[in-house]
Amino acid sequence: MVSKPARMTRILIVEEDQQHRDAIKILLEHDGYQVDSARDEREAVHRIREHRPDLILISLEGTPEQVIATAENIRLGGGLGHFTPVVIFSLKNIPDGAEQELASNIYVTAPDNFDHLRGFLKQVLLGLWRTH
Repeated sequence: MVSKPARMTRILIVEEDQQHRDAIKILLEHDGYQVDSARDEREAVHRIREHRPDLILISLEGTPEQVIATAENIRLGGGLGHFTPVVIFSLKNIPDGAEQELASNIYVTAPDNFDHLRGFLKQVLLGLWRTH
């Protein structure tokens, strides 16, 4: 798989809190990514239809099952297949700093800091991440 340079890679952030969404967007844009953001499932589907993302980054409240279902609804509603990776972060039931593959191209992470999250996103985008 040939990777795109960061400046050509589009990430969609789905986060309910405006301040968190804006902070993540600024940090990812600083890394050279093109970034769109949405506050909920409905807005995320709308954004996907405007600009197809290479990766969806989700931080939403709810049980893991609810957030995974939302991730699938976003991909389906936006017309994306399982080829578009989804990274769900900050779920409370996994240890800090851990990553896990949940389902087809859906990953969960509890990053220790933004550098950890940034490194994990890069691994997913480059296709280097493997289930442990």
